Amino acid sequence: MGRGRAKAKQTKVARQLKYYTPDTDLSALERELHRESSGADRDDTSRPDEDDYDEYGKWAAGER
Repeated sequence: MGRGRAKAKQTKVARQLKYYTPDTDLSALERELHRESSGADRDDTSRPDEDDYDEYGKWAAGER
């Protein structure tokens, strides 16, 4: 016994989460997205160094 009260509370919380619409600061979101996209334009940071491949190649060939 006692499950009914707990289930009712869970249902209440689930309903609040489902229908809750927080105020969204769209200008802050735009600034954040713009900042991320401008920093991702640099290709040199996204590529691994050639030395990493050389080291793996030596290891795979049995050279150390």
